[in-house]
Amino acid sequence: MDEVLPKAGLRDFTFEAAHVAIKQYVASRFSHLLLDFSGTLVKVHDNQKGVIEEEYPLQAALEISKNALVQGSMDALLDFRRLLDENLEVLSALTDLIIDWVQEGFQDFFGKLNDQFLVLSGKKYSANQDLIFGEGDKVLPGLVLLLAQLSVFIEQNAITRISEEISSLSGGGSRGHDNGPAFIPAEICLIFQSAGEELLQHYISMKTRKILILLKKRFATPNWVKHKEPREVHMFIDLLLQELDTILNEVKQILPEGLHHKHRRTDSNGSNTSSRSNPLRDDKLVRSNTQKARSQLFESHLAKLFKQKMEIFTKVEHTQSLQEFVRLQTFNRSGFQQIQLDIHFLKTTLKDTAEDEAAVDFLLDEVIVAAAERCLDPIPLQPAILDRLTQAKLSKNSEQSPTS
Repeated sequence: MDEVLPKAGLRDFTFEAAHVAIKQYVASRFSHLLLDFSGTLVKVHDNQKGVIEEEYPLQAALEISKNALVQGSMDALLDFRRLLDENLEVLSALTDLIIDWVQEGFQDFFGKLNDQFLVLSGKKYSANQDLIFGEGDKVLPGLVLLLAQLSVFIEQNAITRISEEISSLSGGGSRGHDNGPAFIPAEICLIFQSAGEELLQHYISMKTRKILILLKKRFATPNWVKHKEPREVHMFIDLLLQELDTILNEVKQILPEGLHHKHRRTDSNGSNTSSRSNPLRDDKLVRSNTQKARSQLFESHLAKLFKQKMEIFTKVEHTQSLQEFVRLQTFNRSGFQQIQLDIHFLKTTLKDTAEDEAAVDFLLDEVIVAAAERCLDPIPLQPAILDRLTQAKLSKNSEQSPTS
């Protein structure tokens, strides 16, 4: 037709129409990729909320999300490769532009995906947020942890693979050497490296806030000056351990194994030391009067100088600690003994799960010291009583959870 009617300019019209149509197609393909992957993440959220009866563990959800991202990207690239392989004159003239659009599309896709992660985690609000989750839905910490690890996967694995596939496309783009490629892997990697750190910190903050609520309720409720003699470990400890178990379960599912090793505290001879050989408590328990108990507080502080060095492996935002909650109260002897009993039970329970038992003991020692400093009559419970009440609590928990 162009040969018959050269003045009609059909070739130019055809080229322009193809230019618009293919650019729209590429943009639409990336929109569907983002929509499909967002749907996968929302399904993970719904599974955790119990909206969907079939519930997947977080570990399976992470693998599903990884596969959805990589496979979706590879499918999109395959479609683009087929388009470039079409033996059409009008397409051959658009080859460099199509490659530019594909690169721009991936750059824009990962930028929007980062924004989507922030919305899903509650770090950023979107006008469509209620449409995504449903009005009033709360962000779940497990999903935030999953997004953090997914960000690490994008930075360390997905971007490299996608970059290799993009570079294998025929043609070199039309942007020219001065402008450089539209797809910049290093820039995207930095974005998701930052996102992974931010989301992990957000997960820690969410869990910390929940534990702080438990602590506030625990220490604001009783009159510690009129506290009765402790008969058993307080139910608050059960709630605290439940929350710690939830954290441990989520972390084990999401974070890679083999990065951490459990450390046992050892004495000068290298032998394992149980929670019963706590120098703070053992020295105090041999004393039977208030004056000697108070003197022991000074000795315990001095002993800390000779304890092993504590190492901090991650930046954690400072919040009010259990020790600080204790320092805000005034205890009678029974109140102090209740704190002592609860902390002893925590030590016994956590020693088999803590990454560094010495660090846990050190921090829990601080709580007992703080309680003694705020006690009117800091006479501790005898070891036999502590062990008897602790074993009674362990037996009770075992009877209530025979399958655990």
